Amino acid sequence: MKKYLLIIILVTVTLSKSFSQDMNYLGEPSFKIGEELSYKLKYGFFTAAEANIKVLESDKKFENPAFHIVADSKTAGTFDIFYKVRNRYETYVDKKTLEPYFYTENRKEASYRHTDHVTYNHNTEKITADKGVFPMKGKVFDFLSAYYFARSVDISKLHIGDQFNLQYFLEDGIHSMQITYAGKEKMDCSVGKFNCLKFNPTIIPGRVFRKSSKLYLWITDDNNRIPVKAHVELIVGSITMDLTGAKNLKYPLNPLKK
Repeated sequence: MKKYLLIIILVTVTLSKSFSQDMNYLGEPSFKIGEELSYKLKYGFFTAAEANIKVLESDKKFENPAFHIVADSKTAGTFDIFYKVRNRYETYVDKKTLEPYFYTENRKEASYRHTDHVTYNHNTEKITADKGVFPMKGKVFDFLSAYYFARSVDISKLHIGDQFNLQYFLEDGIHSMQITYAGKEKMDCSVGKFNCLKFNPTIIPGRVFRKSSKLYLWITDDNNRIPVKAHVELIVGSITMDLTGAKNLKYPLNPLKK
């Protein structure tokens, strides 16, 4: 889980209602071709990593037209000297349903190397990855496709304390994460101050997180629903994610102040 910390923070923020029985897909995506989001992750006062997520036209052919979504992350500053990370995550999703067709990742973390290629067959309800073939039931996503699907569902009936589980495939199986809706707050980031929805995903304690560690995430309370801030407690210190740039959004981004 440590190796996925950056991408988990970036894309779990709006997943909670995706798998609620009361939730409905709005029928069209809340994003468009050309959207680009940029983030910085800070460990204390130090910038530890940077990330960029963009939406492209698919360069691959599937049974229906698809979006190609790419997330790149890399370490920065001193962290780049002692533990260089260059990771890329890509997903191809149906333009109408936003369900994934294909996912791939290429991770370079110091001397560690890892790749994976995951194909989602919704007709046979099977996932084919580098480590084998796995059955799936219901909506199952990779991290990226889950995030973009969740941005386009109806959250009008969300209540404080609601808890939900999300399903995602990772390396060798389907996993779930419980997320709690924590209410509305105003939150500052590098781009401005926004009215936000706040979420609290459950953290599994281990080498990275304490048993009492909390992860909080804030997304814009508008039609874009993009993450602007995240804060997670580690065994030593904490990491904060901050939105530093947003380009070509489908809807206007209206900060309360800049």
